[in-house]
Amino acid sequence: MAIKPILTVPDPILKQVSKPVENVNDEIRALVADMLDSMYEAKGIGLAAIQIGVPLRVITMDLVWGKEDADGNKTDARLPQVFINPEILDKSEDLSPYEEGCLSVPDYYDEIERPAKVKIKYLNEKGEEIIEDAEGLYATCIQHEMDHLNGVLFIDYLSRLRRDRAVAKVKKNKKLSV
Repeated sequence: MAIKPILTVPDPILKQVSKPVENVNDEIRALVADMLDSMYEAKGIGLAAIQIGVPLRVITMDLVWGKEDADGNKTDARLPQVFINPEILDKSEDLSPYEEGCLSVPDYYDEIERPAKVKIKYLNEKGEEIIEDAEGLYATCIQHEMDHLNGVLFIDYLSRLRRDRAVAKVKKNKKLSV
Protein backbone atom coordinates (compact mmCIF):
# COMPACT_ATOMS: atom_id res chain seq x y z
CA MET A 1 0.00 0.00 0.00
CA ALA A 2 1.63 3.28 1.11
CA ILE A 3 4.29 4.34 3.57
CA LYS A 4 3.00 7.23 5.68
CA PRO A 5 5.15 9.68 7.66
CA ILE A 6 5.19 8.97 11.39
CA LEU A 7 4.39 11.95 13.60
CA THR A 8 6.91 12.83 16.30
CA VAL A 9 6.74 14.83 19.52
CA PRO A 10 5.71 17.53 20.13
CA ASP A 11 3.04 17.17 17.39
CA PRO A 12 -0.30 17.90 19.14
CA ILE A 13 -2.11 15.24 17.08
CA LEU A 14 -0.31 12.61 19.18
CA LYS A 15 -2.23 13.85 22.24
CA GLN A 16 -5.66 13.25 20.65
CA VAL A 17 -7.88 10.45 21.92
CA SER A 18 -8.68 8.06 19.07
CA LYS A 19 -12.26 7.15 18.13
CA PRO A 20 -13.60 3.60 17.94
CA VAL A 21 -13.84 1.96 14.53
CA GLU A 22 -17.52 1.67 13.60
CA ASN A 23 -17.16 -1.00 10.94
CA VAL A 24 -14.23 -3.22 9.93
CA ASN A 25 -14.34 -2.73 6.16
CA ASP A 26 -12.00 -2.35 3.18
CA GLU A 27 -11.14 1.22 4.21
CA ILE A 28 -9.93 -0.03 7.62
CA ARG A 29 -8.03 -2.90 6.01
CA ALA A 30 -6.32 -0.37 3.68
CA LEU A 31 -5.38 1.70 6.75
CA VAL A 32 -3.94 -1.45 8.36
CA ALA A 33 -1.88 -2.17 5.22
CA ASP A 34 -0.51 1.40 5.25
CA MET A 35 0.27 1.10 8.96
CA LEU A 36 2.16 -2.17 8.49
CA ASP A 37 4.15 -0.74 5.55
CA SER A 38 4.97 2.36 7.62
CA MET A 39 5.89 0.34 10.72
CA TYR A 40 8.20 -2.02 8.80
CA GLU A 41 9.82 0.87 6.92
CA ALA A 42 10.56 2.60 10.25
CA LYS A 43 11.86 -0.69 11.71
CA GLY A 44 9.30 -0.60 14.53
CA ILE A 45 7.45 -3.39 16.31
CA GLY A 46 4.23 -1.49 16.93
CA LEU A 47 2.26 1.43 15.52
CA ALA A 48 -1.01 3.12 16.46
CA ALA A 49 -3.07 4.79 13.72
CA ILE A 50 -2.78 8.18 15.47
CA GLN A 51 0.98 8.03 14.84
CA ILE A 52 0.27 8.47 11.13
CA GLY A 53 -2.37 11.11 11.86
CA VAL A 54 -5.48 8.91 11.81
CA PRO A 55 -7.41 9.16 15.11
CA LEU A 56 -8.95 5.68 15.02
CA ARG A 57 -8.49 2.87 17.56
CA VAL A 58 -6.28 0.67 15.36
CA ILE A 59 -2.90 -0.86 16.24
CA THR A 60 -0.45 -2.98 14.27
CA MET A 61 2.35 -4.98 15.86
CA ASP A 62 4.96 -7.53 14.84
CA LEU A 63 7.09 -8.91 17.66
CA VAL A 64 8.84 -11.46 15.41
CA TRP A 65 10.14 -9.34 12.51
CA GLY A 66 13.73 -8.16 12.87
CA LYS A 67 14.50 -10.34 15.88
CA GLU A 68 17.69 -12.39 15.98
CA ASP A 69 17.55 -16.12 15.41
CA ALA A 70 19.68 -18.68 17.29
CA ASP A 71 22.68 -17.83 15.07
CA GLY A 72 22.41 -14.09 15.77
CA ASN A 73 21.02 -13.25 12.32
CA LYS A 74 18.04 -10.92 12.01
CA THR A 75 14.99 -12.68 10.65
CA ASP A 76 12.89 -11.46 7.74
CA ALA A 77 9.95 -13.52 9.00
CA ARG A 78 6.84 -11.47 9.62
CA LEU A 79 3.95 -12.17 11.95
CA PRO A 80 1.82 -9.03 11.77
CA GLN A 81 -0.93 -8.59 14.33
CA VAL A 82 -3.86 -6.20 14.06
CA PHE A 83 -5.89 -4.85 16.97
CA ILE A 84 -9.07 -2.88 16.30
CA ASN A 85 -10.87 -1.24 19.24
CA PRO A 86 -8.61 -2.98 21.79
CA GLU A 87 -9.54 -2.98 25.47
CA ILE A 88 -7.76 -4.19 28.58
CA LEU A 89 -10.17 -6.40 30.50
CA ASP A 90 -7.84 -7.23 33.38
CA LYS A 91 -4.26 -6.58 34.42
CA SER A 92 -1.91 -8.11 36.95
CA GLU A 93 -0.80 -6.27 40.03
CA ASP A 94 2.74 -7.45 39.33
CA LEU A 95 4.73 -4.87 37.40
CA SER A 96 7.41 -5.52 34.83
CA PRO A 97 10.08 -2.95 33.84
CA TYR A 98 11.06 -2.64 30.19
CA GLU A 99 13.26 -0.17 28.37
CA GLU A 100 10.81 1.29 25.88
CA GLY A 101 11.31 3.30 22.75
CA CYS A 102 8.81 4.79 20.33
CA LEU A 103 8.70 5.71 16.66
CA SER A 104 7.14 9.04 17.72
CA VAL A 105 10.05 9.72 20.09
CA PRO A 106 12.93 8.50 17.89
CA ASP A 107 16.30 7.60 19.40
CA TYR A 108 15.12 7.93 22.99
CA TYR A 109 14.69 5.00 25.38
CA ASP A 110 13.75 4.82 29.04
CA GLU A 111 12.59 2.21 31.52
CA ILE A 112 8.85 2.09 32.15
CA GLU A 113 7.02 -0.23 34.55
CA ARG A 114 3.71 -1.67 33.37
CA PRO A 115 1.50 -4.57 34.48
CA ALA A 116 3.34 -7.81 33.68
CA LYS A 117 0.20 -9.52 32.32
CA VAL A 118 -3.00 -8.23 30.74
CA LYS A 119 -6.17 -9.79 29.35
CA ILE A 120 -7.18 -8.00 26.16
CA LYS A 121 -10.20 -7.93 23.89
CA TYR A 122 -10.10 -6.63 20.32
CA LEU A 123 -11.33 -7.15 16.78
CA ASN A 124 -9.00 -8.58 14.14
CA GLU A 125 -8.89 -7.38 10.52
CA LYS A 126 -11.83 -9.69 9.71
CA GLY A 127 -13.96 -8.08 12.42
CA GLU A 128 -13.80 -11.16 14.65
CA GLU A 129 -13.67 -10.60 18.41
CA ILE A 130 -10.59 -12.02 20.13
CA ILE A 131 -9.97 -12.31 23.88
CA GLU A 132 -6.50 -13.37 24.98
CA ASP A 133 -3.85 -13.06 27.64
CA ALA A 134 -0.62 -11.19 26.99
CA GLU A 135 2.59 -11.22 28.97
CA GLY A 136 6.23 -10.26 28.53
CA LEU A 137 7.05 -8.06 25.54
CA TYR A 138 3.58 -8.69 24.13
CA ALA A 139 1.94 -7.18 27.25
CA THR A 140 4.36 -4.25 27.28
CA CYS A 141 3.90 -3.46 23.59
CA ILE A 142 0.10 -3.69 23.53
CA GLN A 143 -0.13 -1.40 26.59
CA HIS A 144 2.32 1.07 24.98
CA GLU A 145 0.31 1.16 21.75
CA MET A 146 -3.03 1.38 23.58
CA ASP A 147 -1.67 4.40 25.44
CA HIS A 148 -1.25 6.09 22.04
CA LEU A 149 -4.97 5.58 21.41
CA ASN A 150 -5.63 7.59 24.57
CA GLY A 151 -3.21 10.40 23.71
CA VAL A 152 -0.49 9.14 26.07
CA LEU A 153 3.17 8.68 25.14
CA PHE A 154 5.61 6.54 27.12
CA ILE A 155 7.56 9.67 28.04
CA ASP A 156 4.45 10.92 29.87
CA TYR A 157 5.33 8.40 32.60
CA LEU A 158 8.70 10.08 33.16
CA SER A 159 9.62 13.02 35.33
CA ARG A 160 9.06 16.41 33.71
CA LEU A 161 12.82 16.91 33.36
CA ARG A 162 13.36 13.58 31.53
CA ARG A 163 10.29 14.14 29.35
CA ASP A 164 11.50 17.64 28.38
CA ARG A 165 14.95 16.21 27.55
CA ALA A 166 13.38 13.57 25.31
CA VAL A 167 11.34 16.17 23.40
CA ALA A 168 14.37 18.47 23.09
CA LYS A 169 16.45 15.60 21.70
CA VAL A 170 13.81 14.81 19.07
CA LYS A 171 13.54 18.49 18.05
CA LYS A 172 17.34 18.80 17.83
CA ASN A 173 17.68 15.65 15.72
CA LYS A 174 14.89 16.84 13.43
CA LYS A 175 16.70 20.18 12.85
CA LEU A 176 20.00 18.38 12.17
CA SER A 177 18.40 16.09 9.59
CA VAL A 178 16.93 18.95 7.53
